[in-house]
Amino acid sequence: MSPFCRWIAWGLVSCLMVLSLAGCQLFQLKSAQARVPQLVLSSLSDPKTFNFVLQQEVNDVLPLINEGLITENGETGKIEPALAESWKVSPDGKQIIYTLKENLKWSDGQPLTVDDVVFTYMDVVLNKNIPTDSRDVLRVGKSGALPTVRKLDDRQVEFSIPEPFAPFLRVTGLPILPKHILQKSVETKNSKGKPNFLSVWGVDTKPLSNIVAAGPYVIDSYRVGERVTLRRNPYYWRRGSKGEPQPIIEKIVIQVVENTDTDLLQFRSGGIDVTGVTPDYFSLLKREEKRRGFKIYDGGPSLNTLFASFNLNQGRDAKGKPFVDPIKAKWFNTIEFRQAIAHSIDRRKMLNNIYQGLGDLQHSMIGVQSPYYLSPKEGLKTYDYSLDKAKALLLKAGFKYNDKKELLDAEGHRVRFSLVTNAGNKIREALGAQIKQDLSKVGIQVDFNPIAFNALLEKVSRSKQWDCLLLGFAGGGVEPNSSFNIWATDGGLHQFNQGPNPGEPPIEGWVVSDWEKKISDLYIQGAQELNDAKRKVIYAEAQQLIQENLPFIYLITPLSFEAVRDRIQGVKYSALGGSLWNLYELKIKEE
Repeated sequence: MSPFCRWIAWGLVSCLMVLSLAGCQLFQLKSAQARVPQLVLSSLSDPKTFNFVLQQEVNDVLPLINEGLITENGETGKIEPALAESWKVSPDGKQIIYTLKENLKWSDGQPLTVDDVVFTYMDVVLNKNIPTDSRDVLRVGKSGALPTVRKLDDRQVEFSIPEPFAPFLRVTGLPILPKHILQKSVETKNSKGKPNFLSVWGVDTKPLSNIVAAGPYVIDSYRVGERVTLRRNPYYWRRGSKGEPQPIIEKIVIQVVENTDTDLLQFRSGGIDVTGVTPDYFSLLKREEKRRGFKIYDGGPSLNTLFASFNLNQGRDAKGKPFVDPIKAKWFNTIEFRQAIAHSIDRRKMLNNIYQGLGDLQHSMIGVQSPYYLSPKEGLKTYDYSLDKAKALLLKAGFKYNDKKELLDAEGHRVRFSLVTNAGNKIREALGAQIKQDLSKVGIQVDFNPIAFNALLEKVSRSKQWDCLLLGFAGGGVEPNSSFNIWATDGGLHQFNQGPNPGEPPIEGWVVSDWEKKISDLYIQGAQELNDAKRKVIYAEAQQLIQENLPFIYLITPLSFEAVRDRIQGVKYSALGGSLWNLYELKIKEE
């Protein structure tokens, strides 16, 4: 899913207050840069790194500067050549031999070779001294064995695995890194004994030309809190039908916006060329299409997931402090409690009021576009809104009510917990407010607290000290294994019961439940199975286990909308790829 396709909402009052100022600032920006045709995009936050290996959040810059051996067609989901011109998979599925295109170059003009491919995988991604979530999707089988990558000749490279792995071809599309620039940082260590690679290509890199790229663009400048400017990579490999260099658009500006209100304002004033369209402003923008010169594209159901999740971690930090209050941990780890919460959330009301009916109820991590999706009609467990069912489950689990109709646990503790989400996302703020209201009807007090995105990441990934989370994952396409790092018990995104981060000692008291292990095992089996019909059965069982145990309480699947200015030509929008998946062939109409 394109990082530019977001679920966002805006406040009308703030729109009216700052429209004039936003329009003036953007006019100045565009006037200063009008000499070169440019595409102006937006981002709700500054990039945290320019190093894809260390990425832990959606980064709007990285897809534009990186390139892998293969790529995915944004309309069909099919694998297509990128740096590799072809590949051959062995009959037993255990080897892939890639043949690179001829005369590939990095953005500094140096040759891009098989040595760079081997370096990227063997020295960086598969290096256990370098923490990266990219390694999780390359694991094979129960043992978590990783591929080996070796050079065959100047243009051919072989990937080998010990057993069949259905997503093997798809997961070898990771961006390739320049050995001649980064090898020294991998081989040398800092004062703490860690590879210097962990500090290269940060957002403070100077000069930015040191960030050598294989993708369609390179970083030209970065001003914190303002914008990232990209220029066309003169050595990018793609050519048009007449041999003309691609991408066609010479310059991209990614404008950092304070929140989704500002994003809307800047789009409506003509300062931004592409924006996600949220349901609450769909009607407004639809009326403005012709007058303001843009088109709203409808890609059908989004592949993103949106959920509420409880922290099931029973471990303790290095000082012996529990990540979760033991009283609350007991509630959260009670299956009836989680199921009661699912029955207490009025998702139909969310869909009608917050999403204006533009979507559907969500029940699974796997998107409806995937052949491995299990629908409710096929037997997937669902949770209707029922306060009676919720209260019955709570009473069954030993909870009780006082004379004020407040929910207490068996020991008499008032049931109260905090709910966090990222501030500035108006849709999630509205969802959190409704969840707070819904759960009050079963006697639960929710302290809803939207916080800055960086602070949220710190809680989830580092300190692990949070109660309940309202968040989502960007769509991973149609292949279920793309989310394996969520379901692997030691995966980097197994956030509902996060284990130690790479390089950290074991967590005292960390307990992994049997159902977690089973889901992880099923995902491993699904990746090992090459027969699609059998894979569907395996992933169906996994989806049932997830819905039964509710590590994530899924909420809404919105329809995927993006508004794109008419001057941007060649858009082939889809929920899978967004509006920019074929960026290399997009054109800007002269105005």
